[in-house]
Amino acid sequence: MRHYEVTFIVDPVLSGDEVKSTAESIQKELKDAGATIVAVDELGLRQLAYSINRRSSGVYYCIEFACEGADWLGKFELNLKRNERLLRFLTVRLDKYGIKYNDDKRNGRIGGKKKQEETAAAQAADAAVPAPEVVDLDGN
Repeated sequence: MRHYEVTFIVDPVLSGDEVKSTAESIQKELKDAGATIVAVDELGLRQLAYSINRRSSGVYYCIEFACEGADWLGKFELNLKRNERLLRFLTVRLDKYGIKYNDDKRNGRIGGKKKQEETAAAQAADAAVPAPEVVDLDGN
């Protein structure tokens, strides 16, 4: 079974519901073609490296899917090109290292150390802040 990953940028001018419906329609198109959705990752609103259609930001999505044959992939990409809601897209075939990396990332084996350090630093900062003193203004 071949594994692929499609990353696309949705126009940020659209409402939140329209952005989600665009992502869901792409997922539905993949399922209709016989692909199995492995993971959907909404990366959120991000700045673009350069302007695309006079937009400086976009909503990023990444969908990992698996399928037996890829003869329908050309038609799928043509539909993505025709979709006016998308700014850009990229479809990549994953090798065994890419599949393992994505699996490790989803299961928290990659990138967890940084999150643990941030959590520990936040807890240490909370512990270092002394409780405020109560001052009685009435003199009682």
